[in-house]
Amino acid sequence: MINGRTRLHVVANGTMTGQRYIDEVLLPHVRLSRGAVGDKFVFMNYNATCHRTLAVQDCLDSEGILRLAWPAHSPDLNPIENVWDALGRQVAGRNYPPTNKNALIRALTEEWDNLPQQLLDNVVKSMVRCVEYCITLHGGHIPY
Repeated sequence: MINGRTRLHVVANGTMTGQRYIDEVLLPHVRLSRGAVGDKFVFMNYNATCHRTLAVQDCLDSEGILRLAWPAHSPDLNPIENVWDALGRQVAGRNYPPTNKNALIRALTEEWDNLPQQLLDNVVKSMVRCVEYCITLHGGHIPY
């Protein structure tokens, strides 16, 4: 989000189900972010299976969280993909790359905290341009 971020949540074990998404992401992070931002808060997820469950939709509705309508399978429009790329490059560029799961989680968390806020702000602000470009291309692929 612009001017802030939540802590990185790593799904280290098992599969992210709708209920896990509610318990581990929506309630502890999204609900708090919405409370901090107020009525102008709009939430975006990218239609993963766990995002589309009825329980998730009910949770978002009960919390009054407005969602951005998002077409399925649109990763080239999802700004988080650019953030994941930057995070991956930071982890890969470490002097001592992680060699096990715990080291990887630690590296991801540290590098997430070190990502410049300006990068995150720029990615969010790029959404308007990307959507306009997609409309111009009639839904075609957006080159980066």
